[in-house]
Amino acid sequence: MKSGLRWMKAVRIPYRWRITIMIKWRMTSHGQFCAIARAHEILGGRWTILIVRELLCGSRRFNEILRGLPPISRTVLSERLQALSHAGAVTRVEGESGPEYHLTEAGQELSEVIKALAIWGQRRLPRNTAAENLDIEPVLVDMERRVRFDRLPPHPVMVRFDLTKAKPRFLLLRKTEAALCVRNIGYPEPVRVVGPLSALAAWWRGDVSFAGAQNLGLGVEGTREYRRAFPDWFERYAFAQILPAPRAPEPRRAPIRPRAHALNARARPA
Repeated sequence: MKSGLRWMKAVRIPYRWRITIMIKWRMTSHGQFCAIARAHEILGGRWTILIVRELLCGSRRFNEILRGLPPISRTVLSERLQALSHAGAVTRVEGESGPEYHLTEAGQELSEVIKALAIWGQRRLPRNTAAENLDIEPVLVDMERRVRFDRLPPHPVMVRFDLTKAKPRFLLLRKTEAALCVRNIGYPEPVRVVGPLSALAAWWRGDVSFAGAQNLGLGVEGTREYRRAFPDWFERYAFAQILPAPRAPEPRRAPIRPRAHALNARARPA
C-alpha cells in the first residue's frame, strides 16, 4: 500500500485519484461470474456493511458516520465511502453545513440485506453481552436516535451515564431533539444511569427486560418519577423484538455396544 502511494506520488498522480486507484487495487476479485461473489467484492470488506447501516439510520456527515463506528479510522472510512461511491451505492453532495453522503437507489436496496443480517444475528448468534467486547458509543448513539419525544417531560432532562469501565457520557433530552455529549454543558443531572455496560446493552438489544437488566446490575438514580419513566423514554433497538431461535434437540446417541472380539476375550477361561 505505502509503496504504491510512493510510486503514484513520484509520477505526480493527483491525490484525489490516488485513493481511488488504491481502492481498485485492494478490491480482490473472486474470479467468479456469480452475482453473490461480485457483490461480496464490494460489500465484504470490514466496516462496509456497517457504514451502509449508519447511512440507513440517518447519518449524513462524515463525523456522524465516524461517531457510530468508534474504532474505525478516518482514512479507512474515507476509503470505504469512495469504494461505495465507485460502486454507485453512495453519492457525495454539498449540504448546508458541508459535504454529506447519501445512499442512491442502489444503496437503498441494501436495506433488505441489512435487515436479513440483523434478523439472522438476533435469532442465531449467542447472546451474552458480559462476554462481548462492547463499546459504549454505538449503544448511546442508537439510544439518541430512538427517543420517544412524546413521552419526555416538558422541560429538558440531562441523563448522565456512569457505566463501568467507560468514560461518562451525557444525553440531553428535549421535546424536539436529543443530543449525545461527551461533557455536560451546564445542565443539572436529575437522572444518572450506573452499572455495567453489558447490562445496558442486554436490555437495549432485547436480550432481557429492564427488570432483567437491573438484576444484572443496571441502575437508574433520580426521583421515583424519573426512575419509573426512564425505560419508556426510548424505543429499543429496531430488532429487539426478534427472539432467539429455539434450540434444536440434540440427536440421541446410540448406546455403545462392546465389540464381539472383546466379548469373546472375556468369555475365554483363564
